[in-house]
Amino acid sequence: MRILVAGVGNIFLGDDGFGPEVVRYLARSPKPEGVRVVDYGIRGMHLAYDLLDGWDGLVLVDAVPDAGEPGAVRVFEAGDTAPTTVGVDAHGMDPASVFATLAALGGSRPRTIVVGCQAQCVDEGIGLSPAVAAAVEPAAAAVRRAVQNLRRPDRAARPRPGG
Repeated sequence: MRILVAGVGNIFLGDDGFGPEVVRYLARSPKPEGVRVVDYGIRGMHLAYDLLDGWDGLVLVDAVPDAGEPGAVRVFEAGDTAPTTVGVDAHGMDPASVFATLAALGGSRPRTIVVGCQAQCVDEGIGLSPAVAAAVEPAAAAVRRAVQNLRRPDRAARPRPGG
């Protein structure tokens, strides 16, 4: 089983760099066979093209809105519905743009688990706020659990409508 762990976000916008920081943390430890960990930053088109390689699962690590207090980590499965109003955007990094680009390229999204963190500040500047920086290690643990969940035989890829 092949699982892609993708850190996304803009490191020049404070807490938006959460996803890249978590994958840098994960890169310091061994990964299970079949798991690839990549810092995509703001390269949404690159992620869409990599998803054409037929991954069995995707763990997307990103700063997310409305996840509670700054630094709160939230884990959820991405919905099965494809975006209908999002066009192909070569420079877009939001998941809807990435998945729309993937669909336009003829690919389909693998089962996707999002590990998100509520940002405190996304103003220009490099570095995470203290609350979000403290969430990096717990988020890395959540990514490891998500990978284990995706690898369980009873969680094998299942058909999705439209997907």
